[in-house]
Amino acid sequence: MTDSDPTPAGEFRTAHPGADVEMAYAGSNTFLKGESRDVDDLDDVDVGVLGVPYDGALTNRPGARYGPEAIRRASAWWAYLSNYKGGLTNMNTGAQVDYSDLHVADCGDVPVFPMDYEQTAESIRSHVATVAERTFPFVLGGDHYCTYPAFCGFAEGSGADSVGLVQIDAHTDTSNESATFGKHYHGSSTRLIAESQYSDFDHISQIGIRGYESPNFFEFAEESGLNLYTMRDVHDRGITDVVVEAVEAAAADTDAVYVTFDIDGVDPGIAPGTGTPEPDGLSAHQALQVMEILGTHDAIGAADVMEVSPKYDPTESTQTLGAYLAVTLLERQFAE
Repeated sequence: MTDSDPTPAGEFRTAHPGADVEMAYAGSNTFLKGESRDVDDLDDVDVGVLGVPYDGALTNRPGARYGPEAIRRASAWWAYLSNYKGGLTNMNTGAQVDYSDLHVADCGDVPVFPMDYEQTAESIRSHVATVAERTFPFVLGGDHYCTYPAFCGFAEGSGADSVGLVQIDAHTDTSNESATFGKHYHGSSTRLIAESQYSDFDHISQIGIRGYESPNFFEFAEESGLNLYTMRDVHDRGITDVVVEAVEAAAADTDAVYVTFDIDGVDPGIAPGTGTPEPDGLSAHQALQVMEILGTHDAIGAADVMEVSPKYDPTESTQTLGAYLAVTLLERQFAE
């Protein structure tokens, strides 16, 4: 047999075109079955995906370290469907979607240091900055503290002087300090972002906040300029009006907007796989509407999905929704 002769495997694939269709549960475990790339090799792609398997800054149930792998595995379904059907019709938006128009590269997981949050944060910042120099970063977490260094990395890498934040969450994450965790943990990430050189509370919008916060929190929100939209606001005004107003506030007089979606923003009856569940959250329909609207806004320059803890959801619905949220934003940005 010469090098030019077909191999038995090649002959089989030629004879059976279906062999080119990779099942959702087969093959490599990358986001949307995207090719694996180094963070410094992204100049020809639309999106660079990074995983952050770190949950050392959580105050409640651990397990978000397993979120990136679970979201990647769940995302394979959309890649399979698009490949199998030759494109898709999004039955929610009515849009024609072709994922071959969305060039995603998966850069794997950033190095994490479970006993050293500072070194982990520096790892996140530097890797997101490297991606942001080249393309749109999408981060899969990980606990919500990881958003702070990811946000700073995006600002640094994209060259933005000012960046707004749209945060979908059950909690505000504006704590000043914890007697147990100090100033750096998942309950302080938004305050750290507001106090960074890249943003302030005037350009931070929060959607779906509920439960309990510190005393006199509404006074703090008014005095600081925080754009606060509680779940009661969502119920009273509707999700569309809230999201449109929230993103406009975050985008005003900024160079770009970073979107962070903590999965506990969704009702735990729908997405129980998270560390700090709170009743009366967003429905799956409302959550997807959030990403549909944000995905059409020109200011959005980076995004993440955080705090998926698959061990608390044997149905795997939480990571499936997490993947669907990411896919929805990205398809509206790049594949419609």
